[in-house]
Amino acid sequence: MSLDTIYTRLGKNPIIAAVKTPEMLDRALKSPVEIVFMLAGNICDLNIALSKTHSAGKKLALHIDLIEGMGKDYYALKYLSENVKPDGIITTKANLVKYAKEFGMYTIQRMFMLDSMCFDNVLKYTTANSSHADAIEVLPGVIPGIIKELSEMTRCPIIAGGLIRDKNEAILSLKAGAVGISTSCESLWDG
Repeated sequence: MSLDTIYTRLGKNPIIAAVKTPEMLDRALKSPVEIVFMLAGNICDLNIALSKTHSAGKKLALHIDLIEGMGKDYYALKYLSENVKPDGIITTKANLVKYAKEFGMYTIQRMFMLDSMCFDNVLKYTTANSSHADAIEVLPGVIPGIIKELSEMTRCPIIAGGLIRDKNEAILSLKAGAVGISTSCESLWDG
């Protein structure tokens, strides 16, 4: 996945299906979403999930911190890039973003906005670090004021995720400057 691809896909539908079970993946693949975030599972199921997602004409990003059996090191990313070839990866760990980028993978760094120090760290990371992720996912996504401020201060695309449970919350985050909404709330996947 490239920045052009993610922008094109999010332009068609800014809702990203965040799935935690094979059944949720199947429902997401039948929905109009263009991008799926896999937030659970195990290393043995990754190729099947990717194949099913591509057959449905969608893109799949793996949250590698949450995949069982997946190491959290250079060799895990090497294995993923050579054997699974996901469309992208999601992680909270800057070192994994760095490794994934070395392998040419699309990267999304998940960042939790707990306080002003977290906010300052996101700004520092996205403006001073040339090896930063291709996009950041800000959680919780129901903080449109923070999303607006971040989107005005950084060029890094922002995906809002976490605790978005209704259409109004999604719209507020998009109006604030998020390029996409990551949600496991299935009622939002269909628009």
